Amino acid sequence: MNKNQEFQQKFSEALDADDLYFEVTYLDSDCGRIRTESFDDAAAADRFASRCVAGEDGWAVVDAIPAKIRRAAA
Repeated sequence: MNKNQEFQQKFSEALDADDLYFEVTYLDSDCGRIRTESFDDAAAADRFASRCVAGEDGWAVVDAIPAKIRRAAA
């Protein structure tokens, strides 16, 4: 099993266990910087991302991340 398949398997297991958190990476148009916010709830992350793309130049990306990976990186 290659590393990508191993990651996909672990990610699928995390999805099944509801052991995810959500990161929103977005352009802060007030200062022109790229920022990241973390959320425990997908709906909250989506609402925040929607507010970030309200302007002409705004953009946001929502990523679902297994919590085990988050803890390992901390």
